Amino acid sequence: MAKIGYFQCPTGISGDMCLGALVHAGVPLDYLKEKLELLGIGAEYELKAEPVRRQGQLATKVSVNLTQQNSDDHDDDHDHEHHHHSSATRHLSQIEAIIIQAKLPQQVEIWSLAIFRKLAQAEAAVHGMNVEEVHFHEVGATDAIVDIVGTCLGLDWLNIEQFYCSTLPTGGGTVWAAHGQLPVPAPAVLKLFEMGKVPVYSNGIERELVTPTGAAIAVTLAQGFGEPPALSIQTIGLGAGSRDLPIPNILRLWVGEQHQSLDSDIFSTVNTEIQTIAETISVLQTQIDDLSPQVIAYTFELLFQAGAIDVFSQPITMKKSRLGVLLTVICHPEHRQVCEAILFRETTTLGIRHTLQNRSILKRDIQTVETQYGAVRVKVGFSGKKITNVQPEYEDCAKLAKQHKVSWLEVHRLALQSWYGLP
Repeated sequence: MAKIGYFQCPTGISGDMCLGALVHAGVPLDYLKEKLELLGIGAEYELKAEPVRRQGQLATKVSVNLTQQNSDDHDDDHDHEHHHHSSATRHLSQIEAIIIQAKLPQQVEIWSLAIFRKLAQAEAAVHGMNVEEVHFHEVGATDAIVDIVGTCLGLDWLNIEQFYCSTLPTGGGTVWAAHGQLPVPAPAVLKLFEMGKVPVYSNGIERELVTPTGAAIAVTLAQGFGEPPALSIQTIGLGAGSRDLPIPNILRLWVGEQHQSLDSDIFSTVNTEIQTIAETISVLQTQIDDLSPQVIAYTFELLFQAGAIDVFSQPITMKKSRLGVLLTVICHPEHRQVCEAILFRETTTLGIRHTLQNRSILKRDIQTVETQYGAVRVKVGFSGKKITNVQPEYEDCAKLAKQHKVSWLEVHRLALQSWYGLP
């Protein structure tokens, strides 16, 4: 049964928060110290863990404190990691040599090298240089090496085989780095978001929430971003960030196993090997209490013409007990802006919420069948090569039913009968 790790990141992710969550989840600090000594840089830092409270919640704070000779450039003004560099900056090849010579567990070595390689690719893209030429200023510092290798050691100690991560908050404001003051997300973080096609959102907190190290860990190791996978939770690890924020500054690590196969007689025929296609969609929502239902119906038509996958409304009670509707639009991310423009132009809304969500869909094909009343398109859903769903198109059935003055159900039945080849 596969062991699963899921990082829930309401206030972002950084290397020290990962370490804190892993120690809180049961990874012995002494084990991390022992294995990290193999890197040969033990004289450059001291590793500490302590319980702390964030908004009343108990979590573990892990700190990588540099020794005096490596702390001259210490800058403690960031939310998660200490963004400073040791007295000699390191290139990727030097960091890789440190990791390889340590003879760490095989999976730890593979993960660690992959994370630093991903980080180097992002930095190289940002600065317009070759990967091997990148100077690892903040991210190549001693504490970042400890954070990355230590995180891989912890995940390996927990026997994590599959790794997932929530959507990530963008943060805001500016941050000081080796190249001066930078906008948040920092350029390397934004590049990593792009490389990993990471779904992001704003939680309204104007701080650096995702650091380069944290982004590299997530983008390199995560098999997917979004809602947690189906698992039986065994352990929860809480890793604290350095600052108090409006919501608890805690990274939550869920550790568990895939669900056991369903063995109830009722579910004995369930196919647990359905093959689906994963995609990211945009969801737009707005509440409206001062608009004619006719205008809403007209807006529906425009949204579908603009590429919306689905549009629907729900009756709600708004402030001051006003009756209104919750209007929801589902579309692909590339159609979000045009759908949003239609909502602002055609309705009285003053604000629209939008989120990215993951969804699983079946592969589908459109086929055409002939009936005694005319042609009908049929949508066919597949799981691999197996057909799982067959459904005649509503509009085709409705058009033929009106033309021939027969019931919609009759045309629908004939279309299915023709597709299945029944007499």
